Amino acid sequence: MQRVVSKDATSIAFDRSGRGPAVVLVGGAFQHRAIDQRTAQLAALLAERFTVVHYDRRGRGDSADTMPYAVEREVEDLGALIKAAGGSAHVFGMCPRGRFSPWRQRRAAFPSRSWRCTSRRSTPEAPTRQASEAYARQLDGLLAQGLRGDAVALAMMTFGAPPQAVEGMRHAPVWQLFGSVAPTLAYDAAIMGDGSVPARRLSTVRVPALVIAGGASPEFMHSAAAAAAAAMPDARHRKLDGQTHDVAPEVLAPVLAEFFSG
Repeated sequence: MQRVVSKDATSIAFDRSGRGPAVVLVGGAFQHRAIDQRTAQLAALLAERFTVVHYDRRGRGDSADTMPYAVEREVEDLGALIKAAGGSAHVFGMCPRGRFSPWRQRRAAFPSRSWRCTSRRSTPEAPTRQASEAYARQLDGLLAQGLRGDAVALAMMTFGAPPQAVEGMRHAPVWQLFGSVAPTLAYDAAIMGDGSVPARRLSTVRVPALVIAGGASPEFMHSAAAAAAAAMPDARHRKLDGQTHDVAPEVLAPVLAEFFSG
């Protein structure tokens, strides 16, 4: 494990592996190195051709945190990691970290995720926005009361997990690890905003970008991915046949390697 100090003096922990051009892997909701086996597998596969940086986002695992939170602090964390990797890097952001991953790097790749999964619809935008705001308010209320387990359950069911499965997980050893990062769910909600595709901001992205969605994912994810790709000047949308939103590392790695080598 190594560490880098972000602009606001927050210590960010990361693992570095492999040799070659740098690739930074940005975790999604809940993900951190202690429990994120899939990203560790992806890192191992990419390390055959790249120098891979796999880090704990602030407030998770071995990384510290500093209040008050702002999305800009996470962008600064990413910048510090890129600097530690040599000054430039490719970036892969898991959902919903793709929201801030296209800035400050050579090439950016990120899978589609939208709070549309909360309302289970692709249109209209208004119900999606209402669902996102309702989720954020409920999440903030639970965290303010110290009810981390309930916050974790809320997030999981919002992301699509069946209530029965969530209830079963409450009794698993990993539940405590989920609870330890529950406050960062509010960070994810802040990054996602109202759940809509930020087309205006994406139009300012000047690096090549690849927006990935599993072919077996719901149609609203493909719609969001297509909209995000269309908003960027140099981006494309790719579906991975037979894959859900949780793309298998062995399928994802060659796609990323090809794109980052382009």
